[in-house]
Amino acid sequence: MIDFATPPRRILIIKPSAIGDVVHTLPILNLLRKRWPESHIAWLLTPACAGLLDGHPMLNEVVRFDRKRFGRGWREPSSLFGLLSFQKELRRRAFDLVIDLQGLFRSGWLAWQTRAATRVGFANARELATVFYTHRIHVGSPEQHAVDRYLKIAAALGCDANRVEFPFHVTDEDRQHVDAVLDGMGRFAVLVPGTNWPTKRWPIEHFAAMPAMLKDRLGLATVTAGSADEAGLAARLGILNLAGKTTLRQLVALFQRADLIIANDSGPMHIAAALGKALVTPFGPTNPIRTGPYRRDDAVIRIDIPCSPCYSRRCSHQSCLRWLQPESIIDLARAQLDR
Repeated sequence: MIDFATPPRRILIIKPSAIGDVVHTLPILNLLRKRWPESHIAWLLTPACAGLLDGHPMLNEVVRFDRKRFGRGWREPSSLFGLLSFQKELRRRAFDLVIDLQGLFRSGWLAWQTRAATRVGFANARELATVFYTHRIHVGSPEQHAVDRYLKIAAALGCDANRVEFPFHVTDEDRQHVDAVLDGMGRFAVLVPGTNWPTKRWPIEHFAAMPAMLKDRLGLATVTAGSADEAGLAARLGILNLAGKTTLRQLVALFQRADLIIANDSGPMHIAAALGKALVTPFGPTNPIRTGPYRRDDAVIRIDIPCSPCYSRRCSHQSCLRWLQPESIIDLARAQLDR
């Protein structure tokens, strides 16, 4: 355990990207706030994910890191000047504890740029990120869920790592927006056909079969959701399409109202799992042990074939997902609702 002569006054969490990663870090935010209730806690992340945390009562500050813009610094002087200014701003904030939960060179470099006296990260961080830390925490094999790895960092900081809670921040306005969009809809399921890898997508023609089956067999209406980039894909389902029409907090509110969520391995899937909702998530090229719904093995459906998981973004056949038929999804959906 790391000893602190005095409680850290200003704490920075570095977990910059991916909605699922942000969801997995929420228990650590909760534990830090309970450990040091008077400390200033900030979170560094990309603008695309910031909407999930804006206004969060456990956070004092959201530090936006425009990764795409700063990544152009080697060829655009304005981006380089922006990065240098951001670096100075990090130092000005005078953090005394920085926790890097990303574990890559960029995140380690950002931790170092704060000049915080205590900079904590994984002992097995990649891309030489460990050179930037003052404390390197051994978290064991990478073949474990991300949340469990983060909890070991929290335990090293003196937090009660046995308490795992996902404190989402949703306002009354978010709930009212969802109620207005649903317009009196009764029991319903949310279908989320998109995901960031094409190889992680259960075939859209299988998703398209779900609304009729959910209505006939489980008595559920259906809506679809996702990002603006996925609106065209979601439109192919022929149901109420909310893809790109909700903020991240409104998406959480939508899931809170839903009876069932069917989603690929994606950020929204992790939101649904963290909320404890009835959930069905098809898995193919990725390993649910590492990136599945946390402590929700019951929600995963997959086919055990030799090439899965392959962690590949390209595949000529996608047998691991194409062979998963809608009938199997409905069976698991019924079991989830019964649970």
